[in-house]
Amino acid sequence: MQLRFSKMHGLGNDFVIVDLISQRAELGPDQIRFLGDRHRGVGFDQLLLVEPPGSPDVDFRYRIFNADGSEAGQCGNGARCFASFVRARRLTGKSRIAVETCSGRLEMEVLGADRVRVNMGVPVLEPGSIPFAAPAPADTYLLETSAGTVEIGAVSMGNPHAVLVTESVADAPLAGLGPEIEHHARFPERTNVGFMEIVDRGHVRLRVHERGVGETSACGTGACAAVVVGRLRGLLDAEVEVELPGGTLSVRWEGRNSELFKTGPATHVFEGRINL
Repeated sequence: MQLRFSKMHGLGNDFVIVDLISQRAELGPDQIRFLGDRHRGVGFDQLLLVEPPGSPDVDFRYRIFNADGSEAGQCGNGARCFASFVRARRLTGKSRIAVETCSGRLEMEVLGADRVRVNMGVPVLEPGSIPFAAPAPADTYLLETSAGTVEIGAVSMGNPHAVLVTESVADAPLAGLGPEIEHHARFPERTNVGFMEIVDRGHVRLRVHERGVGETSACGTGACAAVVVGRLRGLLDAEVEVELPGGTLSVRWEGRNSELFKTGPATHVFEGRINL
């Protein structure tokens, strides 16, 4: 089977995007892992599939797979690339695009050639829905690790996140604590892990260990989760610039029960074909 694909990135968080509207293909876990292999395949942080919608009130179905073959519920950087891709490929002429994901409906707006704003919805703070094992919602939780007890914020942005506030992201123990917290027993579906350094109330630095991937140069849902955790703790304003290794995202969240908006770039890299 020959598969057409596009390579894109959002602040270095890279994606292979496959249009399953103009071509037909079925991709299993082995094929996804092959595509994600940076030495033998194409290489990506996530694979994004563009599929026909399953209901009349959305434009597309949007599916996301990690490099290890597991399916993800959400990807903020991927959403921007998705919106830019369907416009560039003329799969839609709309600047405002609604898609269905396995985590629910998502709305995107293409602001320019390479800039997209995504309505990420209302952050999920109920532990059972994240999912995270805790008796009741709280702004912070204590988590036992091999390095001792750490304080985290827990939130779902369509996928689970644990966020730790650190004095310096450059010195954060991401390589050790990231995988450990990802697989922590209190996160039954594993979790993404963010380390956030607060520069001031409108500016943070962030590094993220992504579930099923490892550290990436940028994580859109991780940026959103970090702002939510910082806002809940009274450390941040409603509009925050999130500085990631790959670049900066703008995140706006007014507070509890409010929708969260994320704005950033989407960059096309190349088109290709590969035999599977």
